[in-house]
Amino acid sequence: MKINFLTIFPDFFTTPLQTSILKRAVAKELVEFRVLNLRDFTTDKHQTTDQRPFGGGPGMVMMVEPIDRALVSLGVAKGQVDRQIILTSAKGEMFTQKGAQHLAKLQELTIICGHYEGVDERVALHLVDAEVRVGDYVLTGGEAAAIVMADAVTRLLPGVLGNEASNQDESHNFPGKLAHPQFTKPAVYRGWEVPEVLLSGDHEKIKKWRSGK
Repeated sequence: MKINFLTIFPDFFTTPLQTSILKRAVAKELVEFRVLNLRDFTTDKHQTTDQRPFGGGPGMVMMVEPIDRALVSLGVAKGQVDRQIILTSAKGEMFTQKGAQHLAKLQELTIICGHYEGVDERVALHLVDAEVRVGDYVLTGGEAAAIVMADAVTRLLPGVLGNEASNQDESHNFPGKLAHPQFTKPAVYRGWEVPEVLLSGDHEKIKKWRSGK
């Protein structure tokens, strides 16, 4: 799978993409990350990616042209089969585990990182398949949201996790599902004891306990 990030802050991705599961997924050639600097797709000497909004108002708005040029360079477009373009946006649909499962089936995912006061609405109207938010709050930029989505999607790809059962019984695999509590050694710490059933060796009782029945 390919995951592309379109951003004006490419350095934001350096450490996250070289750490833990994401790093191992790249090493196994199960995912390819590409970070495109939108300033490379500008046409002026100042590499301008934002302008003041038409109609007035505070802040700056990201321009449509550099984003469009970057998408063209990748050969991706709205409405393609097995490919999707997402714009991070505080007004987008909520990103969920179900959404991650859907995206993990794609061949290619492109995430446009919004910034400043927002992005020219023509990007949302004509260039992307969906606007997505990761929570009901405002981030400084879409880079953090993009990493969250990339992590959630990558760990679902076959072969990424060391144990394929690891993501089968997790929280949010379906709406309302929460994972059971986990314990490990020591069995007693500062008088805090692990539930006796987990030490019993009775797999049926343990399964029942974990299911909350």
